[in-house]
Amino acid sequence: MKTLYIDCGMGAAGDMLTAALLELLPDPDAFLAELNALGLPGVEYVREPSVKCGITGTHVSVRIHGREEGDHPHHDHDHGHSLDHEHSDLDSIRHTVDHLPLSPRVRADIRAVFGLIAQAESHVHQVPLDQIHFHEVGTLDAVADVTAVCLLLDRLAPDQIIASPVHVGSGQVECAHGVLPVPAPATAYILRDVPIYGGSLRGELCTPTGAALLKHFVTRFGDMPALRTRAIGYGMGSKDFPAANCLRVLLGESEDLTDRICQLSCNVDDMTAEAIGFAMERLFEAGAREVYTLPAGMKKNRPGTVLTVLCAPEDRSAVLSALFRHTATIGVRETEARRYVLARREETLETPWGPVGVKKAEGYGVRREKLEYEDLARIARERNLSLEEVRAMVRGTRAEGKADEP
Repeated sequence: MKTLYIDCGMGAAGDMLTAALLELLPDPDAFLAELNALGLPGVEYVREPSVKCGITGTHVSVRIHGREEGDHPHHDHDHGHSLDHEHSDLDSIRHTVDHLPLSPRVRADIRAVFGLIAQAESHVHQVPLDQIHFHEVGTLDAVADVTAVCLLLDRLAPDQIIASPVHVGSGQVECAHGVLPVPAPATAYILRDVPIYGGSLRGELCTPTGAALLKHFVTRFGDMPALRTRAIGYGMGSKDFPAANCLRVLLGESEDLTDRICQLSCNVDDMTAEAIGFAMERLFEAGAREVYTLPAGMKKNRPGTVLTVLCAPEDRSAVLSALFRHTATIGVRETEARRYVLARREETLETPWGPVGVKKAEGYGVRREKLEYEDLARIARERNLSLEEVRAMVRGTRAEGKADEP
């Protein structure tokens, strides 16, 4: 599986992500020429080598009408004073992006990233989204950074993106609104549910743009998996720290597809089948990935039920609350374990009888796919056919080339 790992040991910023990903391409200059031909008003991307603590990488800057903003911790242009106040609201940014020669997927990614930043600013400043006029999102150089990263990831096309916990820095940062704590409030809001940490380095290591790009694209945050590395990129910031001010990316093949799973179990001997069924429904609504029961012999020779719930660690609290609320248990056992999984994705197959979902999974040298039951059942009901007959019809249509392959 094609895996991209992002080392955020020195935070993340739009320009650093751009530079690091650019180093993964076989011809970065050709891609840079594509960026400069997009037609962003007055924008020019400039690539140059940079050395930090003896490590050579790439620094990418954005010039607007020949001018470049002053140095900031990562030279990420989300902070400081805007060079182009015409682009100081979300609608203006969307209008600019919609007129670029981009694929619908890349355009949607750009809009989603700016949507995350705008939602954060709206929450922090208690201003409706359509009334936000702020420097952090509004500048053309921020649009340039986000556009570059979205295009690069579309070109690299990793099957999964994993990132380390994010080093956010410490101290204070000066921006258009004044002096703010690190991480800046918008950055902290975007990075909810993401593992972050501070340290002795003073300065803003992760910016709102960097945070939003990570939040939108990263599949999971954690340790680097076993990776047969094919390419490594270093994106350099402008400021010097005791540690190398760079963001490193590694692209390679990984078969160690793992995540963490939390198993919660309890024994009950005084609940009806209906009550257990109702509890299972509520547990799924609370975020459970799987709920199942097993018969058990309990004390006083009573027949009972072992109720087991599998959930993501971040959903533990909600699932626990549902367990105690909807079952008769007074105690829950917990086990957290590593889970090996196949990478999954869903696609849609257009057939003469309507769309049919296709679930695909691959990894560890295995590839599987399964037609969505609900779609097959719908067609079977409409045509008064069996599921097997419908399954054969759909497969036959694919084999004859009458439907797009998923």
